[in-house]
Amino acid sequence: MFSFAPRRLISVAEALPGHTERQFAVPSRHAVLGTPLEPPFPADLEVIYVGMGCFWGAERKFWQTPGVYSTAVGYQGGYSPHPTYDEVCSGRTGHTEIVQVVFDPDQVSLSTIMKIFWENHDPTQGFRQGNDTGTQYRSAVYTTNAVQDEIVMSGMHTYQQELTAHKFGPITTEIRPLAEAGPFYFAEAYHQQYLHKVPNGYCGIGGTGVSCPAGLVR
Repeated sequence: MFSFAPRRLISVAEALPGHTERQFAVPSRHAVLGTPLEPPFPADLEVIYVGMGCFWGAERKFWQTPGVYSTAVGYQGGYSPHPTYDEVCSGRTGHTEIVQVVFDPDQVSLSTIMKIFWENHDPTQGFRQGNDTGTQYRSAVYTTNAVQDEIVMSGMHTYQQELTAHKFGPITTEIRPLAEAGPFYFAEAYHQQYLHKVPNGYCGIGGTGVSCPAGLVR
């Protein structure tokens, strides 16, 4: 739709103006889990936001994980408010494709969530993931509390050692607190739980084949 080639992150001055309000409705319930997609969530649950390239396959990995209460896909880490899919894919909003993961820490640890994250994409690829190229496919983790910051950063350093031993380059994952990353904007309804609705649809998930040690930080 746009001629802008998303090969670099734009500045705020280059960003599209966005919209003053959401441009589409968000389903009230998860198509697989039957839980709400939007907050408020039960007080004993945690939320973390992860980007692993195309969000269709990434979301499925997490809704299949025991202890995950809800998942949703959307856009985050950019400038333009309430973007649409076409706008994000233009590279002119600054966002990346993100999965919102709501989980019960008494049933699944954040270390396990992050093991799934690290092992199911290649975090060394910069602005691409496999054949999907553009800044909207960059690897990202946006945390919601200080304990998450510690676990994510520790896991990154541990996994970097494993990747280096297997001749991979440096991790390019963007790791920021939610306050810096900005709001999570829900994607259009047809993107939510897409691979449940279209079981044979495109799934860009593909890791490095390098195992990430789990449980080093609780």
